[in-house]
Amino acid sequence: MIDTPRVEDGAAIWRIARDSEVLDLNSSYSYLLWCRDFADTSVVARDASGEPMGFVTGYVRPQRPEILVVWQVAVDGAHRGKGIAGTLLDALTDRVVRDLGITGIETTVTPDNVPSDRMFTAYAARRGAVLDREVLFDGGLFPEDGSSAHAPEVLYRIGPLTSG
Repeated sequence: MIDTPRVEDGAAIWRIARDSEVLDLNSSYSYLLWCRDFADTSVVARDASGEPMGFVTGYVRPQRPEILVVWQVAVDGAHRGKGIAGTLLDALTDRVVRDLGITGIETTVTPDNVPSDRMFTAYAARRGAVLDREVLFDGGLFPEDGSSAHAPEVLYRIGPLTSG
């Protein structure tokens, strides 16, 4: 079941993000806030018992209120490979296009994150939307150094969007 996140989902969403081993993990507190303050621009997938098994978090870009920024997408390891992430992204898009007038999405993907690249490329194709890519933040802008240096974040712009 696809649902709007609730504050009570914050801990589970944090664990899914942590266990992804791909996402930059934010504080557990930030996931609680996300479920409270950005629930209208985020979604969760629930298993049969109602527990979150995947999520997409997003927000409306303040300088461009027609753009949804997709912050994080993750699915619990036991449920990966079943198309849940794409289903979540489609459900969220349908809702924000209809309710908020969103016409495009932006997200960032590191060059080594092949699954995310494939998911957003397939999403753009499904929606009949244009996908443009450009480096948004060069890796040198991040404070990490040495072996833990941050990869560049490539901005994906996808649009125009219509509800599916």
